[in-house]
Amino acid sequence: MKSRMRIFVAGMVLCFLIPSAAEAGVSVIGGLTHQKKAAPGEIYKGSIFLKNAGTNPEEIKIYQTDYLFRFDGTNDYGSPGKAERSNADWISFNPHQLIIPPNGTIMVNYTVKVPSDANLVGTYWSMLMVEGIPKSSPLSTQPEKNKAKVGITQIIRYGIQMVAHISNTGERKLKFLETKLLKEDKKRILQIDMENTGQWWLRPSVWVELYGQDGRYIGRFDGGRKRIYPGTSVRNKVDLSNVPEGKYKALVVADSGGDYIFGANYTLKFEK
Repeated sequence: MKSRMRIFVAGMVLCFLIPSAAEAGVSVIGGLTHQKKAAPGEIYKGSIFLKNAGTNPEEIKIYQTDYLFRFDGTNDYGSPGKAERSNADWISFNPHQLIIPPNGTIMVNYTVKVPSDANLVGTYWSMLMVEGIPKSSPLSTQPEKNKAKVGITQIIRYGIQMVAHISNTGERKLKFLETKLLKEDKKRILQIDMENTGQWWLRPSVWVELYGQDGRYIGRFDGGRKRIYPGTSVRNKVDLSNVPEGKYKALVVADSGGDYIFGANYTLKFEK
C-alpha cells in the first residue's frame, strides 16, 4: 500500500512543566522548544526570556539535563552529555542564577557550538531547566529571616528543549511496538505504542481508518500528535467507542509529513 511517495507497513517537552505554587510568578515567554538546523562546526546564538508577573522578587537557577522518555510514561532527566544524542556539551549559557524583580523580564543568552564532526547525523537535544529557588533554600541569596523552616515548599520548574538538527541528514524511521484494544472508563480505546528507530525527530499525526469485512469504509478516527526523538517512544490512544460491535480491518497511520508516512494493518473485533 502506498500513500504519497512512501508508506512503511508493519505486521508507537516538551516540553513539560512541573506544577508550582499558585503565587509563583515566573514564566517562560515564547515556546518551550528552541530548535535550529545547523552544519557541523557552526556556531549559533539565541535567548530565553523569563518574566516575573508576581509582586515579589523571584530567584531562579538554570541548569542542564538530558531528556529521554518511553511510551509507558517514564521520563529520564539524566546527567547532561551522557545520552547518545545529547547536545548538552555544545551549549553554554549565562547567567546560571538570577533574581527577577516584580513585573520584570530577564534575558538568558545561550551559544551552541556544533562540533566539527562529519559523523554527526540527525537530531541532537538536551534540556535547560529553569527552577525557582525558595527563600528557605541554602542556595538563596535572599533568605527569609526569623522564620521557622518547617512545612512543604513547592517549586516551579520549566524544561526548555534545546534541539539541533544536522542539516537534513538522518533516517526517518518509525516502529510500531504494540497495539492493544482496551476498555477505559467505559470507552473502547485502541492503544498504539510507537518508537522512533531513526536518526531524526518525528511528530506524526496518528489516525485509524476502519473498513468492514466486505471492504466498506467505516471512517477515520484521530489519535493525536506527539513528538518522538530518536530512541524514544510514545503512546497514542484512539477512541473507537462509537463504532458498532463487529469485526473490522484497521489501518493505523502515522503521518510525519513530507514523504514519511508509516502504517500498520490490524484486524479488530469489537464485542459488548
